[in-house]
Amino acid sequence: MDRKAFNRINYGMFIVGASVEGKYQGCIVNSLHQATSSMPYKFTLTVNKSNETFRAIEAAGSFAATVLDQETPKDLVNLFGYKSGRVTDKFQGLDVGVDGAGNPYVKDYALARISCKVVDKLDLGTYMLYVAEVTEAEVLSDGAALTVDYFKNGGGTTPPTATVIRTLEENFGWRCTVCGYIAERETLPDDYRCPICRAPRDKFVKL
Repeated sequence: MDRKAFNRINYGMFIVGASVEGKYQGCIVNSLHQATSSMPYKFTLTVNKSNETFRAIEAAGSFAATVLDQETPKDLVNLFGYKSGRVTDKFQGLDVGVDGAGNPYVKDYALARISCKVVDKLDLGTYMLYVAEVTEAEVLSDGAALTVDYFKNGGGTTPPTATVIRTLEENFGWRCTVCGYIAERETLPDDYRCPICRAPRDKFVKL
């Protein structure tokens, strides 16, 4: 199987947020897709189960998605893609709105927001696939949407916790066996720790 065939498919990049016990969690995804074109409008979303955002969506039964503009800075993508909500409040200092279900969405560099309630789900092992009905939708600004291809062509690297990873060639990098993070480097120092779950080097396996 040639995984490079998957690279011919482009994906949008979104920030998905949910609230649990008054705390906001959010992450970058490229797996939000419209599934129906008639009411009730439905979307599908796949989330890595190692993410705190997954736990928040499970508890809330809903989520809010921010459609990002092409001009979104890499720092914002990296914040929601590389930092863990276990140790960082990713929403601090940002312009944040809250939908009717209490879920956060980022207004910075946002073209639109879409809020959904989960109506079905399918366990995919490392990931959970949600089927959700749209409860709110609003255009926030004009512009073109950020995609994986546009982001990569600008020198960015798809965050490792995003659902679809398209940045690695075969047999390159190291994978954390605890949370699935991929370190894109030839070697790992002895004192290396996973930036997502803080697992030590001996929890990594060579790809």
